[in-house]
Amino acid sequence: METEFWTAIIVSLRIVSMASLLAFLTALFAAWGLKKRHFPGKLFIETVLMLPLVLPPTVIGFGLLIVLGRNSWVGSAYEWLFEQPIVFSYLAAVIAATVVAFPLVYQTFINGFEAVDTDLEDAAKQMGASAWEVFLYVTLPLAQKSIVSGFMLGFARALGEFGATLMFAGSIYGVTRTIPTAIYLAVETGDFLLASYWVGSIVVFAFFLLASVQRIKNSTAGF
Repeated sequence: METEFWTAIIVSLRIVSMASLLAFLTALFAAWGLKKRHFPGKLFIETVLMLPLVLPPTVIGFGLLIVLGRNSWVGSAYEWLFEQPIVFSYLAAVIAATVVAFPLVYQTFINGFEAVDTDLEDAAKQMGASAWEVFLYVTLPLAQKSIVSGFMLGFARALGEFGATLMFAGSIYGVTRTIPTAIYLAVETGDFLLASYWVGSIVVFAFFLLASVQRIKNSTAGF
C-alpha cells in the first residue's frame, strides 16, 4: 500500500509541475498580449480562453480527444513522428491539467497587469524603453504578487484535476494515475483507508498553496 500511495503522489507532482509551468508561460504570454489592448474579436478570444473555467472537465476531456486524439490530424501527425499516440500518456495528462489550470492563471495575471499604474509604463516608454523592456522591468515587478499567486493557484487547480485527465489520459499506474484518479479507483474498489490517505495529502497540499496565496495577497509589500 505504501508503494501505491507514494507512486500516485510522485506521478501527480511530475504532471502538475510541468502543467503549472506550461499554464504559467502560456497565460503570461496571453495576458501580456491582451492586457489593456482593444481590437475587434478581443471579447471572443478572451471568452474562449476562459471557457475551461466553467465547462465540465468531461467536456474538456472530450474536446481534447477530438482535437488531439488518434483520429485528428494533430494526433495522427504526433503518432507518426513519435510512434505513440498522445492519448493515455504522460503528455496527455500534462495537457489536460494545463488546459484546466490555464484560465485561473490567466485571469489572475490579467487582474495584476490591469492594476499596474499606466503612468509608470508610459514614463518608461518615453525614456526609450521597448514594449518588452517595459513589461520585463516595470509591469512584471509591479505585478509580482499576482504572478506568484497565479502560479500557485494554477498548481493547486492542476493538482485537483480529475475529469479531463481520466477521459484523455486514463488512469495508468505509474504514468497517468494522479491523486484524484487514484482516490476514485480506491473508493470504487472499497479501499477507503488508502483513499483517505490520498484525500488527506491533497487537502494538505491545497491548504498550503491557498494559505500561501492569501499571505501574498495580504502582505503590504513584496512577498
